[in-house]
Amino acid sequence: MTSRIRHVTVDCADAHALGSFWSAALGLPLHEDDRPGDPEALIEGAGLLFVTVPEAKTVKNRVHFDLQPQDRGRDEEVERLLGLGATLVDDRRRADGTGWAVLADPEGNEFCVERSAAERGE
Repeated sequence: MTSRIRHVTVDCADAHALGSFWSAALGLPLHEDDRPGDPEALIEGAGLLFVTVPEAKTVKNRVHFDLQPQDRGRDEEVERLLGLGATLVDDRRRADGTGWAVLADPEGNEFCVERSAAERGE
């Protein structure tokens, strides 16, 4: 018998606030029972569980998300995510259109935005 990954859990200072950011980023709703102040928030369609913990983030993530835009280009997606509260950490986009951007969510967790499938010619 084998196991499966049920959730990817993200420790954070405010589960509902960070879950709401990622809900908007991914275009998927938080679980219907999640409310501000709850110690957990779940984005079921993505399998992401945000859990409030007392410790602050102190170092670079060992695991991070790589996002690929579905209905817009990479640069448009970066601008949209910045508008939601992300910050640009490292810009690895190249003049020829390749590369990616490293952003951080409102609690400082790094993630990357890659080119869309259309930009890759897929």
